[in-house]
Amino acid sequence: MAVSQNNHRKSDLPNPHGVAPPVLVVEDNELNMRLFTDILENFGYPVVGCVDGELAMNFLQDNTPGLIIMDIQLPGMSGVECTKKIKASERLRTVPVVAVTAFALDGDEARFRAAGCDDYMPKPINVAAFREIVARHYMSVVQSA
Repeated sequence: MAVSQNNHRKSDLPNPHGVAPPVLVVEDNELNMRLFTDILENFGYPVVGCVDGELAMNFLQDNTPGLIIMDIQLPGMSGVECTKKIKASERLRTVPVVAVTAFALDGDEARFRAAGCDDYMPKPINVAAFREIVARHYMSVVQSA
C-alpha cells in the first residue's frame, strides 16, 4: 500500500466545523503504519499513509494535512530531508511535523528540530503521550483555520 486514505463521517472528526484535514503518516514499516493508523483512527482522526518521502511529497503537492507523523529512517529521502522540503514550502510550513524514530542518539532530537520538526517521539511510542502530542499540534492547526 503506497498511499491510503480512510473516509470518516463529519461527526466522527475532531473538527466540528467541517471535514477535518487528514493526519499524514509517513512510515515505511507496515506494522508501525498499521499501529499509527489504528491509534489515530481510534481517536477519530482521518488518516492518509505514505510509505516514503517521495510519495509524501507527491501527496503534499495538492493536499494540506492537519499534522504529519514523520518516520526519520525512510528509504530514499530521509524524514529529515522530507521535513526540510515541507518547511521550505510557503503553503506547508505551518503544518506541524512530529518526528518518530527507533534509532535516536544523543543530539538527534535537536537535529530533528533544526530540520523543522515541531515535536519528537521515540519508538516504541507511549500511546498516551502520542495522543497528547497529536491533539496539541492538530488542534492548533484546525483552530487557526
